[in-house]
Amino acid sequence: MPMMSLAELQRRIDAGNLSADAAIAQSLEAIGAHDKTIGAFVCRNEAVRAANAGPLRGIAVGIKDIIDTADFPTQMGSKIYSGWQPRADAPAVMLLKQAGASIVGKTTTTAFASVDPTATLNPRNHGHTPGGSSSGSAAAVAAGMIPLALGTQTGGSVIRPASFCGVAAIKPSFRLLPTVGVKCYSWTLDTVGLFAAGVQDLARGLSALTNRSELLPAAAIETPRIGVVTQDFAGAPEGAGGEALRIATVAAERAGASGSIRSCRNSRRRRRWRGNTGRITTRCRRCCAPGSTKAPAQRLLLTTRRAGSRTGPGVH
Repeated sequence: MPMMSLAELQRRIDAGNLSADAAIAQSLEAIGAHDKTIGAFVCRNEAVRAANAGPLRGIAVGIKDIIDTADFPTQMGSKIYSGWQPRADAPAVMLLKQAGASIVGKTTTTAFASVDPTATLNPRNHGHTPGGSSSGSAAAVAAGMIPLALGTQTGGSVIRPASFCGVAAIKPSFRLLPTVGVKCYSWTLDTVGLFAAGVQDLARGLSALTNRSELLPAAAIETPRIGVVTQDFAGAPEGAGGEALRIATVAAERAGASGSIRSCRNSRRRRRWRGNTGRITTRCRRCCAPGSTKAPAQRLLLTTRRAGSRTGPGVH
């Protein structure tokens, strides 16, 4: 089942080749065809219409069911909150509506965004978990039901289900998207994130939500700095996790970074890439810790998971 591209839908709507209402109808049809099997939605509005204006007009969005919505119950994945109806939308949902998005329903979550798994199936393999806690949001995008979904993350609840389901996702900088109206797990870590088919789709969705044009793919931005965090200080990573990190690092190098390896007294190796697309460093925890003269500022961290760590469907 092909995924829906937000960028492609926007292109067709702007060109007049697809009406916003027709785009919403495509999502509703796909939900009707696939959700009985996948179980990505807790509840949905089959009569939702497209907005008349806004960069996200014609874009159907699913909202993780720990985020308040005035038009749908917010049940936290728990019977305790069965039928509970918030009085207002969470600010993140308000931003979607202001951008013209149509909220088609609430997506499944592990109970209170913790460790109890949902009944949602992984669209790529029905015998596998979709990951959590934002299970339904990742599965709905992966199944080609909707082009955009909101999730939340405290430790890994956006990036994990995205990787399990084979979709793109972003856990933005802390507080870039407001967390008011989101069931709290940790005041200092909870973050609202996005799911979409690809990176360009995420960029367009996040740009529309934040009104930041510099997030668009064609925007001219300052050279980013990317930190690669290894776990020599915490034991060897799982093989698959280490390989994923290697692939991501190579991809960054191919995008324009150049590489070198030098020693570090508390780590087996320390890599530093410099190029016109950015700088990637691998540093140990002690001699290169924050505050050290050796420690560069870091904006994006690519991490591996330590062998034996929990990888269940919840566990933020």
